[in-house]
Order: sequence, then structure tokens, then C-alpha cells
Amino acid sequence: MPEKFDCIIVGAGPAGISCAFELAKGGAKVLLLERGEYPGSKNVMGGVLYRKMMEDVIPDFYKEAPLERPIVEQRFMMMDKESAVTFGYKGMEWGQEPYNNFTVLRAKFDQWFASKAVEQGALLVNETVVTECIVEKGKVIGVRTDRPDGDVFADVVVLADGVNSLLAKSLGFHKEYKPDEVALATMEILKLDKKIIEDRFNLEPNQGCTIELFGDATKGILGTGFLYTNKDSLSIGVGTLLSGLIKHKIRPYELLDYVKGHPMIRPYLQGGEQQEYLAHLIPEGGYKSMGKVVGNGVIVVGDAAQLVNAIHREGSNLAMTSGRYAAETVLDAMEKEDFSEGTLDQYRVKLMASFVGQDMKKYKDSTHHFDKFPQYFDQYIPMMNRAASQMFTVDGTSKWEKQKKIWKDIGSPREKIKIARDMYRAWKVMK
Repeated sequence: MPEKFDCIIVGAGPAGISCAFELAKGGAKVLLLERGEYPGSKNVMGGVLYRKMMEDVIPDFYKEAPLERPIVEQRFMMMDKESAVTFGYKGMEWGQEPYNNFTVLRAKFDQWFASKAVEQGALLVNETVVTECIVEKGKVIGVRTDRPDGDVFADVVVLADGVNSLLAKSLGFHKEYKPDEVALATMEILKLDKKIIEDRFNLEPNQGCTIELFGDATKGILGTGFLYTNKDSLSIGVGTLLSGLIKHKIRPYELLDYVKGHPMIRPYLQGGEQQEYLAHLIPEGGYKSMGKVVGNGVIVVGDAAQLVNAIHREGSNLAMTSGRYAAETVLDAMEKEDFSEGTLDQYRVKLMASFVGQDMKKYKDSTHHFDKFPQYFDQYIPMMNRAASQMFTVDGTSKWEKQKKIWKDIGSPREKIKIARDMYRAWKVMK
């Protein structure tokens, strides 16, 4: 292994691989370190990849990447214990090139993506844990690994080591995250015949569907469940704030089992055979939880920088964009032969001016708001389901009488004012 690199990247997830690909393509000497047996072996996400951000790195990637299904339908279920108000969008334009998004299995996709970075010239080293950053005179100059003679040096180190990055924390870039700033997602991959999947979800071959689950899917705790179609398997999972799991004394696997057995979800899963069980922490603190992302000789990207849009359940697209911006910044710094914080701060400026920073700012108060006021999930969604049940039940009662009953069931004038106030507050944090 060479003694000195232009850049060392810690973590071969979407952010780290994007950065490695762009740097190697630009002629930089790049080392990509991954603690897992291979890229994707330790990486978990719901399984949706957005085409535009990936195509910014590799044009027409979808013609050769190991993708599962292009998504033509996105559904949303507002769930009570034995009911659901469902809405969504299905568009055939999403089933045609260049597509909108895809389901993926990270173990397959990340290996392929990393191989593309290697083809460009990046050096990938797996099964390597970075224990600390090497700092000299206030500048990061390399990393220390768990390998014999494991010190490796570079002009810039990019930290893509995931949520609660211990390396960024050791540099003082962020504090210990609180339970209400981190979510725990658990998921299973269930093998199922592709024809059965297409019949159950009303799909043609090479079409996919995603279903996002709210309300009773998380037993009223702030979070979401999800059900995604792959080629011959289903991804079923649920993610909630750690603070909610602690408060309600619910174990993550219990919540996943509850979702799998829910009467609105169980029919989709019948006959499925468990292939994998996965769990992963997700940064959910948003803009207000973001720490420092640039220092002398160091840049932080992806989950390590808290770059997740929890409201729209987007993470990999933000990660890939941040990795690309980090690479552009490092290449510029190489031209200037200046790796100071002042020069590398170009990364932060680009990031915050892009859709990544703008969306983080837009929803900066949303997670905290919905965590503070749980009634949106444990009261208002069941209320909506009861109203729909009453309105659509044909029992000889006039629709006028039904409307009056629904209005009465909402509660007293004071309770109606409270609901109106809550709806206004929700609008304010989402607008």
C-alpha cells in the first residue's frame, strides 16, 4: 500500500463510493476503506434509489447496475388497528427510461458501485476498521487502522462512516446524539415468487411499488413503516425514534413483528420466506443536529453529517450528492495545493446551496415538532379512519347525518380548536 494518498475515504456507502468515483475519475490517488467484508455487507436502507442523483455520478447507470424494480407506484397508508386510509400515485412514465427511482438490495448494488470506483482507479480495502484520525498541528493528515502498520496518510480524509460518526465526534465536530435525534430501523427481506408479487401489487413485469406506512404501523410512535417490491422478494421494515422505543418500552423486533402481522399488511407477505434480518441507525435530527462538516484536512459526508430528509424518507440521494461535492472540493484543493479548512469550506457552501441544504432547512423543525406532539399519529390518524368508515358505510343513514356525527365525535369546541391549532402548526413546520 502506498504511504501517501491524495484522499482517504472512510466508509464505502453511497456517499463514500460517490466521492471515491469522482476523485479517481479526476486523477486523484484514492484509498477507500470499508469495515465490512464487502461494500454493502454492513449497509442498510429501506431500499429506494433515486435515479437523478446516481446519474449525476454515472450516466445511464440503470442500464447495467443490479437494480430490482423501477417504481411506478407510491402508496401511503394511514393505519389504525384494523383499517387504513390509502392514497398514492401510479404513473406509467416512471416505468420508462430514464425512470424516477428503483428498489435496490444494498448488498448487490454497493458492490457494483464500488467496483466502478475501482475501475476508475480507486483502491478499495475491505475488512478494515479506522480507529482514529491522525492529527498533526490541528490538521488531519491520515487515519489509524486496526491492521498491522495500519497508519495511512493523505492530504484530505473524507469521513463517510455513518450515523453517529465516532471519527467526527473524536474531532469535536458533533456531540453525542440524543435518543430523539436517531431512529432505529429494522427490516426483513422475504423471498417471494415474482409472479405472486406482480399479482398482489397489480404490477406488470419490471414494475415496482412502494408502500409507506404511518400511524398504527409504529403504534403511534414517531416513525414510518415500509413495504417495497424487489424482483423476487419483499423488503418490509419499520423505523422509529429511539426515544419513542425507550418511552413505550418496545423492542424493535416486536414492532416489526407487529407490522408484519397487521391485517392491512399480512396478506401481502403470505408465503414469504425470510432471507435476511437487518437493523440500522438513521440520523433523524435534521438541520439542527448537523455538526461541523469541514476542518483542516477533513470533510464529513452522508449519514455522518446527518444528511437525511426524514419527512420524505430520503438519504442515499443526499449522501451521493454530498460525496460528489466533497470530491469536487478536494480536486480543487489539489490544484491549489491548499487543504486548509478555508479552502475545503467550499464543500459546505455547495452543499447548503443545493437541494440537500435547502431541504434540510425547510424541514428543520418537523421531526422535533411531531415528536413533541404525538397526537398526529396516535389520535388524528385513527380519527381519520373512523370518519372514513362512517362515511363509506351504507346503512340507511343520510350523508348529512353522518357528517354531523363525525363532527360531534371529534369532540368539544375546545378540542376542535386544539385540532385546528395542531393542523396549523403542522403546516408551518412543513411549508
